[in-house]
Parts: sequence; C-alpha cells; structure tokens
Amino acid sequence: MRVPRGKQRRPKPSWLKHNALRKLDASSVQGQNYLRLKKDVRRLKLATVCEEAKCPNIGECWGGGGGPDEDRVATATVMLMGDTCTRGCRFCSVKTARAPPPLDPAEPQHMAEAVAEWGLDYVVLTSVDRDDIPDGGADHIARTIEALKRETPRLLVECLTPDFSGVRADVARVALSGLDVYAHNVETVERLQRRVRDPRAGYRQTLDVLEWAKAAKPQLVTKTSIMLGLGESAAEVRQTMLDLRGVGVEILTLGQYLRPTKRHMKVEEYVTPEAFAAYQAMVPLNAPISQTSALYPLIDASGFARERSWALHLLRADPWYARPIARGSFSFPTSCALKNNGRSNTLNNPVYII
Repeated sequence: MRVPRGKQRRPKPSWLKHNALRKLDASSVQGQNYLRLKKDVRRLKLATVCEEAKCPNIGECWGGGGGPDEDRVATATVMLMGDTCTRGCRFCSVKTARAPPPLDPAEPQHMAEAVAEWGLDYVVLTSVDRDDIPDGGADHIARTIEALKRETPRLLVECLTPDFSGVRADVARVALSGLDVYAHNVETVERLQRRVRDPRAGYRQTLDVLEWAKAAKPQLVTKTSIMLGLGESAAEVRQTMLDLRGVGVEILTLGQYLRPTKRHMKVEEYVTPEAFAAYQAMVPLNAPISQTSALYPLIDASGFARERSWALHLLRADPWYARPIARGSFSFPTSCALKNNGRSNTLNNPVYII
C-alpha cells in the first residue's frame, strides 16, 4: 500500500497493530516468567532493547513462548557499549556523537553475572557502532560473549554486530568468541544503501562481514535483516536474497520500516500480507543447508522467541525446521510486531531459513 506524500502520520494499516501483553495470562507459567524477568531487569540494572523499544513481543519472549514445547526458551536483548552511536543512518533514532563516552571495562563481567542470575536460556546482544575505538568494540563484545559462556556454559548467545569498518580480523575476533548466532543487518537493497545507511556502511561490506564470520567458524549460524517499504522493488529483494545465500547466510528476517520521527526518512509503502507471502515464494530453495522457508507473525529482528527456536534447530542440525509444518502452516498476521532495537523502527513479519 503506497503512502501518499504529506500523509505520513495517517493511521497505520490494521495488520500492523498488535499488543501481545494484552494476551498474556499473569497466572500462567509464561506470565510468571515475564513478571519475574521484569523484576530482575530493575534489580540488575540491565538495559534491554525489549523495554526501551516498547516491543509488543516482550510477553512472549520473556515468558518463553513460541516454538515447540521443548524449545520454549526465555529470551531477552541487551545493549552493549552505551547508547550513543558514531554513525547517523537515516532510519535510526539512536542518538549520535563523534566521541561517545568511553567503554566500561567492567561491563563484560557484569553483563555475564547479571544474565547468569537472570536465568535466561538464550540471550541476544546488540550494540551501537563505535568508530572512535580502533577495533570498533570487537574485543569488548568478544570478551562479553566469553564471560557469558564462562558464567553460563549452557547459554546460547546471539549478537547483532557492527561492521567493524570492514576489518576481517575484528569480525573473526567476535565469531571465534563462543558465539552461536552471528547477526549483521544488510538493512536494504543495494540501490538504496547510500540513501538509507551511513556512508561508512555498505552493501558489499555487509556481505563481506557475514561471509568472513562464516569462514572463521563454519558451524556458526549467520543471520541478517532487510527493511521493506523504502522504495525497493521485488526484483531487488530477490537479488538481495540470492546475494545473502551466496555468502552462506541462513536466517533472514524481512520487516516493515516505520518512521521513528519527522526527522527520519519517510515510509514509501506499507507492505501488505499478500506481498510478504509473495516474498516467501521467492526464497531461494536450492541452498545446500535448508530446503525450506517459514512465514509467521510477530518477528523481531533482534529478539523474538519463536525465531530463537529456528536458530536452536539450526544449531542442533535438527530436521524439525524442514518438516512439512514449516511451509504454509503459519497464517500471515492481521497484526505485526514493532521492532525498535535501538537502531530503527521496523515491523518484522516473516523469518526465512534460506
């Protein structure tokens, strides 16, 4: 659905409206888990994307919902390296500065101890870009992951990383730190990169980062995300899928871009459920790893619980994700979830195993 100029603040389509907390039964196990984790966040003074973004999926993620019963894991997304970014992408509402405050050297161990006490099964780390630091924060992130694994060996860790200015050694430092899922977002199609992202980011550089991570540790699951509604064509999205598959990416999320403020780039189109279904049909199925894809509602690129179950099965080489239930059994949502992971406002709908 095209958005006419001057109409950016009109009501969003019905399929973009959702509040999962209204559906959460506080007396259920899932509801009790949510309330316990919410209390622990305050006590441990953790900064979570889940709350800062007011994500409507928070009840399911913190409660441990989604996926088969045996894989209902409690999930949260925590931020590293402060709240100030050195880059200025046009879709992103995070505050920026040329010289943010210095890193806290105690953060890796504090984070590990807090997450261990929090009792998570699966943690997602994300961070701002720190071009003011020689390695872009790679060693800081890697030490955090190492501390998390040391404190909680059973913990699975996903990290949405910066591009480290395209330095391969820094990518490898994070990839070899014990990480389970290496995520780095391509954000949009190649043609729109300069209009959407900071000039220091780039399409080919993102592909290189994802390829280098997989080369450093072949068993690492790699993941990325594309925002839709920025003026891209279906053919460009398909080409991006093929390029991502070419560098070994296994998990791809697609989401509707939402404009955070009037100062940010405008929404060009609200992508309909039918259009998302068409994107599912064009997922490349000739890949050697997975021969299927999935479409289901309420995906957040940095922390949705059901998406964690897909990563779990990829990590375990479990054939569950390739069973017939993976295609066509999940109906497209009449409402979708808000992603605001400290970087953007996006509505993420499907996740694809490509």
